Amino acid sequence: MTERVRIVEVGPRDGLQNEKQSIATAIKLELIDRLAAAGLRNIEATSFVSPKWVPQMADHAEVMRGLQRRPGVSYPVLTPNLQGFEAAMAAGATEVAVFAAASEGFSQKNINCSVDESINRFVPVLEAAKRLGVKVRGYVSCVIACPYDGPTAPQKVLHVAGRLHEMGCYEVSLGDTIGVGTPESVLRMLEATATRVPVGQLAGHYHQTYGMAVANVYASYQFGLRVFDSSIAGLGGCPYAKGATGNVATEDIVYLLHGLGAETGVDLDALVDCGAWISAQLNRTNGSQAGRALLAKRSAG
Repeated sequence: MTERVRIVEVGPRDGLQNEKQSIATAIKLELIDRLAAAGLRNIEATSFVSPKWVPQMADHAEVMRGLQRRPGVSYPVLTPNLQGFEAAMAAGATEVAVFAAASEGFSQKNINCSVDESINRFVPVLEAAKRLGVKVRGYVSCVIACPYDGPTAPQKVLHVAGRLHEMGCYEVSLGDTIGVGTPESVLRMLEATATRVPVGQLAGHYHQTYGMAVANVYASYQFGLRVFDSSIAGLGGCPYAKGATGNVATEDIVYLLHGLGAETGVDLDALVDCGAWISAQLNRTNGSQAGRALLAKRSAG
């Protein structure tokens, strides 16, 4: 039986948030629509965080108002607290995500509070979401290591992911924020976390800093994960983790998954076109190896 894999496209939010140049709202909206046209059904649209901390996401309300919503496509947004959640609801969001770190150092640098304090901030968000029937996804950062605290013990990931799951997050995305993971360290983390959160409610979110992201997706797939976050053309980085490069490129994991016989619902050729387009718009090198290879093959053909 063909395995179905769901890809959560984080390029328009996680991918663009670290870009230094100002990006027009119209470009963001076209990117989201091109991604949906390529067959992606979960596209993270923007983030309702303070523009003071993430200036690139200052147009979050305009992005939500301008969306050309397609049937069957969800457009989740990041909400760090109840204020962000309420703003997201006012702008028409129908799914949100909350984020915590597995390391104290990252939590303090990123949101100026401890790990447990950050999770407690989400209680009113989850309660409000439940009243409104809004789905909430949870993110855990630094699941393998932290730029401030060093290696992250799998038990710390288990603690945070377990709390988010028990609070009502329908899915918990496990982020190797600085991209230091290898299949062995990722599997150790997954084995621990799966003792408290069902594998079917876990997602992998791997960065490409050390070139291991596709290998980590493969190891996680073999372990049983069927949801992965990725970013078109490998866009991204982390403003709080110096040197961390982008998420795994969507084109690269679609190429991998199709090679494994999995079904993603994504048109790889359309995806490659989208990656080439946004790379040109941003005047940056296309971070997808599969994308660059397929474009070169086309031009040689």
